[in-house]
Amino acid sequence: MEELKPELADILTSDKKDRRHLISLLQQVQRKFGYISKEAMLAIADFLEIPESTVYSIATFYNQFRFTPLGKHPIKVCMGTACHLAGGKLVLEAVARELDVSVGGITADHEFSLERVACVGCCALAPVVVVGESVYPRMTPVKVEEVLVTIKSIKQEKPEKQM
Repeated sequence: MEELKPELADILTSDKKDRRHLISLLQQVQRKFGYISKEAMLAIADFLEIPESTVYSIATFYNQFRFTPLGKHPIKVCMGTACHLAGGKLVLEAVARELDVSVGGITADHEFSLERVACVGCCALAPVVVVGESVYPRMTPVKVEEVLVTIKSIKQEKPEKQM
């Protein structure tokens, strides 16, 4: 926990040393680090002088907070009504199987993270997968493999181009 405190110094300032700033502090930590680690929650609890369980219960209550880092290529599989009816569950299972990662997890190499989202607003293109900022419409389990192979090959080509 001591290692993290210097990185949090600009967030945990004396003007925010009040319990009413808890959600704001959690939001700032997530904005800075991309997620809220256990160490960050402990540091916030210590800073606000409140029980760690209070910080944890507030952080887990709201869907906006993440507790694992995102991969370099965050993958969101839409499971809204249209996507679900068009086979979104099979697409989600295919992504998880291809990457050997569970929903909400990150691959061992930190390249990919997998999230199940309620709706991405592309219902006419269902089922939809979003990788980073790119939208992949009308996905199927077979197309999942094609998309991932493309992303992985682009990743492998980049180091060669830099030489």
